[in-house]
Amino acid sequence: MPALAGAPSNAPKMEHLMTSPTTQSMTNTSAPKHSSLWYLSTAPIVRALIHLCVPMAMALMITAVYNLINAGVVGSLHDTALLAAITFGSPLLVLVMAIGSVFGTGGGAFISRLLGAAQKQPAQASEIKHVASFSVWGAVISGAFVGGLGLIFLRPLVSLLGADSDAAPATTAFVGVMLAFVPILAAAFCLEQLVRAEGAARQVMIGLIGSTVASLVFDLVFIVGLRWGVAGAALSMGLANLGVVVYFVTWLTRNSEHMSVAPRWFTLRPAVLKPVLGVGASTLLQSIFLIVTALVLNNLAAAYGDGPLAAMGVAVRIAQVPEFLLMGVSLGILPLLAYSFGRGDRDRLFSALRASVVTVGGIGLLFSVVVFVFRDQVFAGFVHDETVLSIGVTVLTAQLVAMIANGFTGLITSLFQATGQALAATVMSVTQGILFVPIVLLGNLWFGLGGIIWSLTATETLVLVAGLVMWLASRRAIDRGLAEGDPEAPEEPLATFEG
Repeated sequence: MPALAGAPSNAPKMEHLMTSPTTQSMTNTSAPKHSSLWYLSTAPIVRALIHLCVPMAMALMITAVYNLINAGVVGSLHDTALLAAITFGSPLLVLVMAIGSVFGTGGGAFISRLLGAAQKQPAQASEIKHVASFSVWGAVISGAFVGGLGLIFLRPLVSLLGADSDAAPATTAFVGVMLAFVPILAAAFCLEQLVRAEGAARQVMIGLIGSTVASLVFDLVFIVGLRWGVAGAALSMGLANLGVVVYFVTWLTRNSEHMSVAPRWFTLRPAVLKPVLGVGASTLLQSIFLIVTALVLNNLAAAYGDGPLAAMGVAVRIAQVPEFLLMGVSLGILPLLAYSFGRGDRDRLFSALRASVVTVGGIGLLFSVVVFVFRDQVFAGFVHDETVLSIGVTVLTAQLVAMIANGFTGLITSLFQATGQALAATVMSVTQGILFVPIVLLGNLWFGLGGIIWSLTATETLVLVAGLVMWLASRRAIDRGLAEGDPEAPEEPLATFEG
């Protein structure tokens, strides 16, 4: 790491930054029309919403399709142990994504706020490079630590993931290769969110789609051609994400006026660490609780036989379509909310929030009504067992209600992250996990299978209520931040060392 990490707090400020071209460009002049910054600053809300959210939703949908195709490619080898290995390794992949998101979500939200704040305080522009460099290298270093630790304790880790003696060799191969690529995977997830922070959602979509195509090509080469099994699947994922890292770093270097991932901008100052990790930690906690939730739910449902598990699996896949659309809205709108907050533009902030609420409600309601009306036909397209069909319709109804509540919860969480409300964002992230376990256990005890099916719906509804209460409690702090400028933004730029 460069010597500037941990540099003394009284290091001299570089006065030339105050009048540098980068700083001057962040004055109140309007961004060029149709540029990424224009969508954040002055574009009509509906156009900004489409520009930011549609590419994210498309990228998520394509990723979901790839996951299905990838399972099919592995399944073509006709070895159930290989498919089981991918299933056992999935929680670890969620954890790796969370590591990248800790730095990506926190860093991206802070960068968007600084971009907005720089409209009134041009000196804030120099902070963006520090935040970007810390986020990327923080993800790489953390990924290297986790990956190295996992490789040292590979066998105990495979056992912890639940792989039995039949699936253990394949799971070891899959997890081992994936752990070697953890720094790359974490950096890719982080960079994706940093690029979005400037409003470049289209570039994120291009990168993710390119990664998906590359993964499919590598799958065919490594799995079908070379017969490397799940090790080939992990290798294709790692190499595809390496391509993503190269693409995003190249794009930022050539096109971003404000961000840099050069090590010389790396810093460990509290003015950067606190807002980045404060907001980013909520995503890590959320991912951990999601893993626990899935494990508890699957184990309880398994006691009722394969039918309920099959019904839940199908219902989840059907509900994923609108769920990814809603995730695209909540993820896509975050940079716009953060920019507006940093700029102190209350009207734009709440206009964007209202438009996203209407969008989430409209998508959720429309899809739910259509699927509910044709629920029997939709479910019959996936399974033909009458027992599974009867359970599946109930599961699907519960999933759709939970999906709508989760869509609004995602928006509230994005608002807290965008406005730097770290405690509220963390509470939103952990509330679901804290509530779900006792609710599903009591539901199973009191109502049997029905209690399990509706436990997630009850949990999501309670989390939404908690989010609304916290939003009402946080409005004064958000309004104060809008009036005074981003409270997390330091009054003076951090010291910069040119090497």
